[in-house]
Amino acid sequence: MLAKAMLNFALLGAEWVLWLLVGLSLACIAIGLERFIYLEVNRTPAGPFEAAVGKYLSGGEKGELEGALAGQKGVEARVILAGLRASIAEAAQHAMQGTLLFEKLRMERGLLVVGTVAATAAFIGLFGTVVGIIGAFHNLSLGSDEAAKHVMASISEALVSTAFALMVAIPAVVLYNILQRRVKALVNRIESLAELVVARMRAAGD
Repeated sequence: MLAKAMLNFALLGAEWVLWLLVGLSLACIAIGLERFIYLEVNRTPAGPFEAAVGKYLSGGEKGELEGALAGQKGVEARVILAGLRASIAEAAQHAMQGTLLFEKLRMERGLLVVGTVAATAAFIGLFGTVVGIIGAFHNLSLGSDEAAKHVMASISEALVSTAFALMVAIPAVVLYNILQRRVKALVNRIESLAELVVARMRAAGD
């Protein structure tokens, strides 16, 4: 009973697997574009930000840095500003860590989908290939001339599944690595700046 049900499922062919891969590839493209736009929109302008932070680290006033960052957008400005609004250095450190964690979760939104597609697309294609080959052998077992004509077509469709899956998986891996690298580089940069700001606050007794 179960074997027959599985055979009937396999005989549906590999076309639905191809449509599934098309859907996954479109999802990755949409997520990738949205993530690049999000990271660009939430990027703090390097010039004014670095100038304001550098002035504070060189002996400037905390209030001046807070005022300068209040008018700036972006993840870096939001994290550092969260620390500056704390009363003491220890509280500032926790405030910046918490804000950075929240911002990191927002930056990584959707990357789980891209990573999952990158890791599983090839297996989905292999599944489509197996399904197609099962259908081909089933047609061959029927022994009719018409069935035999469909064997090569079924095998070709099965192999297309694997080829298309690789076309989906490889760009997904590249996209995932690029986005992860951008997020990681930004997080590391903010963590370094946060440590410097906290050290300056402690030295100044803020």
